[in-house]
Amino acid sequence: MRWILLGCALGVCSAPVNAQQTEAVVTYGFRNNGKETRSEQQLFIKGPQVRLAPQGKQTEQQFLHTGQQASFQVLGGYTLKKPFAEYVKPELLPGTDTILGIPCKKAKVFIRSNTIEVWYTNDLKIKGTPNITIAPGLGLVLKTIRNGNAETFAKNITYRPVTKEELSWPASWGTLVDEPTYQRQVIESRYTTLGIFDREQIAFGNNPANPAPNQLNTVYRFSGGTVILKKVSLPAAKPGQRLFAELVQYSNGDAYDRTGSVFMIPTDKAVSFLDGLEKGVQALPLYNARNGKKYQGVTATDQYLPPLELMRFFTPFGVRHFNAQAKIKGYDWADSAVFKQDITALLPRLQGEVWIGIFIGNYDKGGHKASLQFKYYPGYDGENSAASKTWIMPVFNSTNLMEMAGQEYGTMFDTDSLTVTVNIPEGVKNLKLRYITTGHGGWGGGDEFVPKQNEIFADGKRVYHFTPWREDCGTYRLLNPASGNFGNGLSSSDLSRSNWCPGTLTLPVEIPLHDLKPGTHTLQVAIPLGKPEGGSFSAWNVSGVLIGDKE
Repeated sequence: MRWILLGCALGVCSAPVNAQQTEAVVTYGFRNNGKETRSEQQLFIKGPQVRLAPQGKQTEQQFLHTGQQASFQVLGGYTLKKPFAEYVKPELLPGTDTILGIPCKKAKVFIRSNTIEVWYTNDLKIKGTPNITIAPGLGLVLKTIRNGNAETFAKNITYRPVTKEELSWPASWGTLVDEPTYQRQVIESRYTTLGIFDREQIAFGNNPANPAPNQLNTVYRFSGGTVILKKVSLPAAKPGQRLFAELVQYSNGDAYDRTGSVFMIPTDKAVSFLDGLEKGVQALPLYNARNGKKYQGVTATDQYLPPLELMRFFTPFGVRHFNAQAKIKGYDWADSAVFKQDITALLPRLQGEVWIGIFIGNYDKGGHKASLQFKYYPGYDGENSAASKTWIMPVFNSTNLMEMAGQEYGTMFDTDSLTVTVNIPEGVKNLKLRYITTGHGGWGGGDEFVPKQNEIFADGKRVYHFTPWREDCGTYRLLNPASGNFGNGLSSSDLSRSNWCPGTLTLPVEIPLHDLKPGTHTLQVAIPLGKPEGGSFSAWNVSGVLIGDKE
């Protein structure tokens, strides 16, 4: 009978073991740049059956069957069975090392531009690998080093009977699926998805009678059908959590690029934007501009907060609906526009029962179809929740979400700045303004196509200025099948614009306002609005949200 003496590992000497034993527990540790971490991983080996058991809670189970020369990955009733032969084949190298007193051979694997050195032995009856993708059929892998700095190493081997509970070998593999299907399951299991809207039509004239008011999970339509709204129950924020909004949009008949907005309606004041949607724009507080016009629901007051904008997006020219009508060799039109944005900064306001809406301005009976999901990604151990320590207040929003119900366009900038008075409560510090801005006026001299400086003032002092402009619109050509083509070879969707392109998001700018202390302050937005030409005019859609830390 052949024996191998296991040497001292980490200061602990193992007893002699029988190389023919077929049941064991292998414990692995980790080092990064030579520094050992606290994490551990185990292999439970019972003959040809092996379970990989990483430390901590796992939603996926991973197994090897060295007799069948296959791996098994199990998640939510789905199983991926993959032959060892389909994994990247290791390159065998000269050289040896001794790990836990066991002579090991060396190999190398290249996986997705990573170089992984592997030390293994095939002199034992027990076999397995701490990483299912790294040399699963090579023998017993005792050490790997990725890119020279991330090391996984065997800390000890304990030869003993492996219990049924430790092995956790499934009685049934459930539904066997192919690798793309399984990988989709793996990715989606790591976060929580909450559906808000599913392929809802947003079209002028698609405005049936609404259900009884104030119901949860019920779609309401306003402003001629160009605004959809739903009251939803959102989960409480968890430590370190990140929240993304994902919107999928495609044309249902409208060929043009349109302004879109995903928003939340604050209802913690006497009047809300919901009153305007239900009763008409006359129910909203008025902003009186120097040009003599009255703008509905634009700025915060003691009794009202404007809509909190979560995402500003712009529909492309006719994606999906017009794809077949614009066939061009080499142009593979997109199926839909996908907009995904990190809105974690607004998470403290997105808890409990809230009203979430989508606006797409259009006068088309087919209009658009849109789906919206919130995706919650968990944080890491040790992260703290900032949700209870953050103060958020929407202070202005000139995007006329009720455009098709008579809400005025943002033209107040022609003779004055947009001005709002805010009160910062005691205990709030480190303020910043989350500012979104886009210019509109769709002819050659309109502000859509003319760069204009935006200036932000706090208590009369200019605190920020920039010229919002996008020069990358041609990047999104394949989202725009219905875009007009010009004689010089350009497409309308290629043209540079005031902080937006057809088929893109407009990202917020974060403006520090650390000098603002608790008390009353005045904020102003100044933009040199272009002059009208004939029946055409320019406007600016700006929204601002104050965010601060609560003591």
